[in-house]
Amino acid sequence: MLRLAVTARAETFDRLRDPLGDRGIEVAHLPAEGRTIDLDAPPSEAFDAGFVFPARTQAGVALSARHDLSWVNDRDAVLTSRNKGGVLATLDAAGLPVPKTTMVSSPVDDADLVAAADRLGWPVVVKPNSTTRGTGVAKASDPDSLLGVVDYLDLVHDYRATGDKTFLVQEFLPDARDYRVMVVDGAYAGAVERRLSDADRAAGRWKHNVHRGAEATGVDLPSDYRRLAERAAATLDVPYLGVDLLVTDDRAVVAETNARPTVDAATKYVPDFYDRLAALIRRTARDKTEQ
Repeated sequence: MLRLAVTARAETFDRLRDPLGDRGIEVAHLPAEGRTIDLDAPPSEAFDAGFVFPARTQAGVALSARHDLSWVNDRDAVLTSRNKGGVLATLDAAGLPVPKTTMVSSPVDDADLVAAADRLGWPVVVKPNSTTRGTGVAKASDPDSLLGVVDYLDLVHDYRATGDKTFLVQEFLPDARDYRVMVVDGAYAGAVERRLSDADRAAGRWKHNVHRGAEATGVDLPSDYRRLAERAAATLDVPYLGVDLLVTDDRAVVAETNARPTVDAATKYVPDFYDRLAALIRRTARDKTEQ
């Protein structure tokens, strides 16, 4: 049986284990944090492939070398997707629709920040460039609130350990429907709509992140939105990708992507989701042996 290394033991690990086990792939935990890694001794277990390169980049490099791992989504894929501004610039250059966005590489004069927001139209969304799960995302309705948010970001950026000192100022799309689309090996593999409850929306909440309380419901996505997600994955050259679409009455845009997407319930994906994922994992392992 082929052994697949998964570095995070969370929802994705639990949901992958049985379906992939039924397809001859053992899902095994290879932790990338909360452990020690002996760099001068042979590893105690072997893997045929890795699933997604871990968020802890330094540990991931060491584990890749120690276990001779090829990943379904390698380090380059994860770093590409993590750079929100880079993703949007790349997709826009390829002719794909994205939100109007300005990247800010701090420090920047207040007047330039306000001018960027004026260009986009108030309110604006402020996003740290490299965070996930909606962390640090805020909405600013006027120059004072914008500069206040940026003050906090500048305080964080002052710490020398903060590698990415960029953030995005982006147009706010009110009432946009929020979809997470899964693309496996270049083809649409299912989608969910992420939505806050009516009570949360009435209370002024607007971020549709599942980790902040939104519900993800499986949807039958229209073909044009499917193709948009497939084009985004092809442009970025990431084999296993979550593509986030924001859809209003008159447009659909790629808001961001995730090369480490959480796997949802199988009922929210196409019937052959795990067959295709298993085939991608086997090809990753085969490519490693042929190198």
